[in-house]
Amino acid sequence: MQPIEMIAWFTLEGTPNPIRYKMISDDSSNVVVKVDRIITLSEEKIAGNRMLIFLCQNEINGLLKLFQLKYELSTCKWYLYNSVENEGLSPQN
Repeated sequence: MQPIEMIAWFTLEGTPNPIRYKMISDDSSNVVVKVDRIITLSEEKIAGNRMLIFLCQNEINGLLKLFQLKYELSTCKWYLYNSVENEGLSPQN
């Protein structure tokens, strides 16, 4: 799980909606990734800590990429949990 910097908006009930995030790549440069679509939102509890789990999608160079973002409710911190490229999928509108 990699900590990330996130720009998000929140509903009146306090639910975050990720817009884009910044992370440090393997070559120590900053990479900004836009969240094109939130596919699912769920909640899990790990070691007593509640986390919101976002399965998200974006398109980079014509390829759809799925990634999972986690938001820790007690600390208000965001994490990139995993990222999977989907070469066989075409972009959807």
